[in-house]
Amino acid sequence: MVLGLLGVLSFSMSLPATRAAVGDLDAWFVAFGRAVGAGLLALAYLAVTRAPRPTAAQWRRLAVVALGVVVGFPLFTSLALVTSTASHGAVVIALLPAITAGFAVLRSGERPPPAFWVAGGAGLAAVLVFLVASGAVSGSVGPADLFLLAAVTLCGLGYAEGGALARDLGGARTICWALVLSLPVSAAVTAVAAVRQPPHASAQAWAGFAYLTVVSMFLGFFAWYGGLARGGVAKIGQLQLSQPVLTLAWSALLLGEAVPPGAVVAAVAVLGCVALTQRLRAQRPIDDIARYATDFR
Repeated sequence: MVLGLLGVLSFSMSLPATRAAVGDLDAWFVAFGRAVGAGLLALAYLAVTRAPRPTAAQWRRLAVVALGVVVGFPLFTSLALVTSTASHGAVVIALLPAITAGFAVLRSGERPPPAFWVAGGAGLAAVLVFLVASGAVSGSVGPADLFLLAAVTLCGLGYAEGGALARDLGGARTICWALVLSLPVSAAVTAVAAVRQPPHASAQAWAGFAYLTVVSMFLGFFAWYGGLARGGVAKIGQLQLSQPVLTLAWSALLLGEAVPPGAVVAAVAVLGCVALTQRLRAQRPIDDIARYATDFR
């Protein structure tokens, strides 16, 4: 749970940092440039730790992780936040725990009990009611909302696949190998974006870009995938119910976006639902239980 909370805290600033970065920098440069920087850090980490190469089957699963969290989520959130606010993005991000839990059932074989879904749904409802009442939702559905939906869907897939794979590779090596796998594409797209629109930005934009590179794309996943692997993808994924409220707080603090006083009430309701989901155990497949018993021996 501690690792999961560290991951959520790290990711809660991703939307405000992206909003700050795309204010001056090209969205494609932000999305893929952060992956290039994180990929270079990943290469250094893997070399220093002398990490063994993944198997062929693990490479295929790492491709799914890369599609979700290295390419999909950064790209679509960057495109969305060119015109949308970070606080508006928090509305769609509230769907992420439910989507992650759904993919955990499909990809990881986890079987949360019915009460888990009730508690998670209540937390999601609390977040959405708060966001609607706060005025974070406004206007009709536009391209930015579609980009955010695509980002959340791919991110949930990447979380579920990465959390399951981290049981074998570990959280740090899972994100590092996914970044390395993506590096040729990330570097090529970044180079094209830099030539098309040479990067010139304010200190605030570069600070947002640096945060996305070092924390959101690299260090945050060390904790997040470690937490998903140890506690279960569906269960630990519900900790992200608290992320929209944290994102609104960062948006107000760093970007000056308005946050209403109802945030405290919403936070208490969400944290209560999160606490309930953490008390409910997900049923795991028999082969996972047997493997854990073998590892223990």
